Amino acid sequence: MAVLEVKNIHKTFDKTEVLKGIDFTLEKGEVLSIIGSSGSGKTTLLRCLNFLEKPDLGSVSVEGKTIFSADRKTKMSENEIRQNRLHFGLVFQSFNLFPQYTVLRNLTLAAELLEKSKDKQSDMAGLRKELDEKAMQLLHKVGLAERADAYPCELSGGQQQRVAIARALMLNPDILCFDEPTSALDPELTGEVLKVIRSLKSKDSTMIIVTHEMSFAKSVSDQIIFMADGVIEEIGTPEEIFESPKSPKLRNFLSKSLELEQNEKDVLC
Repeated sequence: MAVLEVKNIHKTFDKTEVLKGIDFTLEKGEVLSIIGSSGSGKTTLLRCLNFLEKPDLGSVSVEGKTIFSADRKTKMSENEIRQNRLHFGLVFQSFNLFPQYTVLRNLTLAAELLEKSKDKQSDMAGLRKELDEKAMQLLHKVGLAERADAYPCELSGGQQQRVAIARALMLNPDILCFDEPTSALDPELTGEVLKVIRSLKSKDSTMIIVTHEMSFAKSVSDQIIFMADGVIEEIGTPEEIFESPKSPKLRNFLSKSLELEQNEKDVLC
């Protein structure tokens, strides 16, 4: 059974149809990269999966359970939306850390609020100790344990994004989503973030990565979706997408993207 099944997702803003019928499935432990030009609908698709936008048509199922259906007759409650969001962890382009809190508190805050909402009689001291221990394990995983007491303003962009990744992992999502995780970073900081994402790949970790880093997508993905004009223009393995592209739009996109990547490497060298 697929861990994620997306059927016929449509989304229109005003009179602009951004998503025009998106269908795909994702198995547990797979990494799916989504590539395409700006305006192709990649970020809107992620926002629909994470309940930050409501699709106009279609359905989304996680582990066989439908968590969204546009055909549903009754409106979803805020509590249902919050619960369904827990299936997904989202790492944004711009980090979105709380500037007033330390790195450690950025990781534990949402998890603490969630546990308190489940059990108002919980042992807060014990809960905070448990969450602090888990947060430190994740900070070790992303190489930032020594910065637990720092504030976001004291970190580089790459470090902030690694904190954001650790924070997304705190709630044990079924699917970890990345929305252009390196687009706000200088080229020299991009590598450290991509290295952390690559280290998360395992049979128990399912990821969706919207990225403009073609070499990274080719090396880390099990599947790649190429989106153009609100539809999935082509889907396949990295070998199929990069070595035998069928769509003229994909061939043109790859030609321009790989040329840009090479130019960036030449500048850094």
